[in-house]
Parts: sequence; structure tokens; C-alpha cells
Amino acid sequence: MYKELDTAQSTQQPQPHEKNLQQLISATPNLIYLRDGEVVLYKRSSTPIYQCRFKLADKGWVRVSTHKASLEGAVAVACDLYDEARYRQRLGLAHTTQNFAHIAEATLKELRQQIDLGKGKTAFHSYVSCIEKYFIPYFSDKYLEKLTHNDITEFELWRNRQMGKLPKASTLNNFSSAWNRLIATAVNKGWISGSAPVPKLSGGGLKSKPRPAFSREEIDCLLEYIVKWSQTGRLAVEREMRPLLRDYVELLLLTGMRHGTEAMGLEWRNIEWHTHEGKKYLRLWVSGKTGGRWLIAKHRAVDVLRRLHQRQADIKDIEFEILLKTRLPHKLFRFSDGYQPPSLNGTFRRLMRDTGLEKNNEGQTRTLYSLRHTYATIELVENRTDIHTLAKQMGNSAAMIERHYSKLTATMMAEKLA
Repeated sequence: MYKELDTAQSTQQPQPHEKNLQQLISATPNLIYLRDGEVVLYKRSSTPIYQCRFKLADKGWVRVSTHKASLEGAVAVACDLYDEARYRQRLGLAHTTQNFAHIAEATLKELRQQIDLGKGKTAFHSYVSCIEKYFIPYFSDKYLEKLTHNDITEFELWRNRQMGKLPKASTLNNFSSAWNRLIATAVNKGWISGSAPVPKLSGGGLKSKPRPAFSREEIDCLLEYIVKWSQTGRLAVEREMRPLLRDYVELLLLTGMRHGTEAMGLEWRNIEWHTHEGKKYLRLWVSGKTGGRWLIAKHRAVDVLRRLHQRQADIKDIEFEILLKTRLPHKLFRFSDGYQPPSLNGTFRRLMRDTGLEKNNEGQTRTLYSLRHTYATIELVENRTDIHTLAKQMGNSAAMIERHYSKLTATMMAEKLA
């Protein structure tokens, strides 16, 4: 039933022989072999608790604590663990598992590490919120691989009641992406099998409304107002934040880049002069939601860059043209001492309230994303930029541009045809 080896013989397969449990206890062997050597009990010098390891059909060894100090208890636990692991393997499941709360905490840790390193997408903050506010409270002590479609349906009904509304398609996409991150973490950690039939969250949702843009008159008003507004501020942090927001707003309007990951991730080394057919253009490399891409800034963007350059103490003594060639890995949007605030959203909301431009005529609240929508509108209507060129500049598909700006493109076509 049991087999044992001395330390000197531990690398040799023992000759089969049987001993009763009392003999094993009195012998206190270094290794105890069970199930024809497939399961091995042993102790570490630092703990009285028995450990076990066993071999599965894929030839890999699994090591786990029995949490038992008595040999009798350890034998029973080790055999149970081995039988369960073999059963799970036959079903295509991982040999070990963790409850939902444990998987969720591991996923949150990964997401926060990516955010702290500056490598995470803007949407990672939304994933964290989905996991903390909805997934963990509902699924905490459940197991991913045991969830059914009925469990998902009941969760989604509960989530909608908690939110007090039917979520939009974009919100559901965040929930689905966060859910997929959880599953990926569990698979990567070996807590569930990649073939485990974990049900997915449903998509659909209410169709998102276009972001409220600014009219040409409102943009002109905003750009005029923000000059004096940026030079005021009672607190020291306001005197840093307001000029930074001015530069941020203007560069978004002059490039159409996404606020957040793309804009806040910009470094001085991502900016260069590009010459094409004898003409000189300012080119920026951004990376975010859809990967990396080059985009061309309006010529006026040079003024924004010069202001940023002159406020940053560690680089202001470097000549501007030399700075662009030096390719320093310094963040573009930061305070004079090098600190980069995590977000400019709050200051932008204050600006909107001060200017009276917080809402459009339909009562929709404007956000920093409205500047990107405004850029697209101006390019399509005023500058007659074709859809494919605009799509490349903004990092979207031409189909998405047509879908979100169909009214504008239809008006443009009508003007051309009339």
C-alpha cells in the first residue's frame, strides 16, 4: 500500500513492498510512495505539515500541501487530491481551481500594475470598476467553471438594477472585456482549463449617442477664454494645471488624438519634423486603443509645444529644435517639476462651467472626448478631408467614421452633388 525511501535512495524507485500505517509512522521515512509511486508524501525541514506531489497523465508533477501533520490524515488527503485531479483532467479541467474572488483579485493586481507602469489602456480603469463594483459582490464565492448561462442572465439583471438603467453598448463592451480578462488570468494561472466552457456576457445594449461636439463659434470662444483663464488660479496646483490644460485642449483640437492614454502617454521623443515633397510637417507617434500610429499635427501645434517646453525646468535650457532631435523619454504633458497628473478631467469640467459651455443645446454634457469629435467634424465639414484619410489620422476604421458621422458625410455629398 505504501512505499518508502531513505534520503540516500530517494532518486531510486523503491522495490514494491507493503507496510501498515503504524509501521510507516514509527519509521518516519523521508518519502512515502502511494498509488504505485504516482503519489509521493514528504516533509520539508521547516514545517511539520506533510506535502504531496503526484503525476498526471500529461507527465507533469503537481505539488500541494496536505495541511495535515499526521501521516494518516496526510495519506487520506493526498489520495483524495490525486483522485480529484485525475477526474478533473479527464473532464478537460485544470487540476486546481480558485474561487471567483481569488481570480478577481489576481486580475485587479495585473490591471493596476499595467496602469501604474503607464502601459495600460484608458479602458483598464473601467475594467477595474466592473470587477470591483459588480463582479466581486455578485460572484465572490462561486467558481468560474461551474457558472451556467442562467447564472450570467441573473447577474445581468442584477447589474442593471444596480445601475438603475439599461447599459449602453460601450458599457457592455467594457463588462465583456473585463470578464475576458478574468478568464484569461484564470487560464494563465492554471486555475481553469483553456477548454472550460465558461459562459460569456451578452452584448447589445442601447445604441450610443454621438459625443456632443463644439460648434466653430464655441471653439473660437473657448480658445479665446482659456488664454486668460490659464493665467489665473488661487492655488499653486491650479497655476500648474490650468496652463497644462490649455496646451492639452489645443493639441487635441489640432491633432484629433484620443485624450487619456494616447495624449498623456506622449513623450518628447515621439515628436519629429517630417518632410514630404519639400514641405515640413510636425509628426507625432501615439499609441493607445488601436495600437501605434503616426499622425500629422496642424502647424499651430508648434506654439503649444514651445509653451510646454518653456515651462519644464529640466529641458527648457535645451534649444527647441535640438530638443526634437534629442528624443528624450520625458512626458509631454507634465508640471514644471516633471510631475504628470493622473487626469485632467476635473479641471476641464471646471473650465466648461466657467465658460458656460458644459452642455450642448440638447443638454448633453461635454467631456474631453468632445474635442476629438469636434476635430472630426471640422475636418469633414470645413476642410473637406476624405473619410479614409481622417480614419488613418484618428486611428479608426472608415466604416466607423461613416457610422458616427453619417449625417455630416451625407451633407457633404449633397453639397457636392447640388
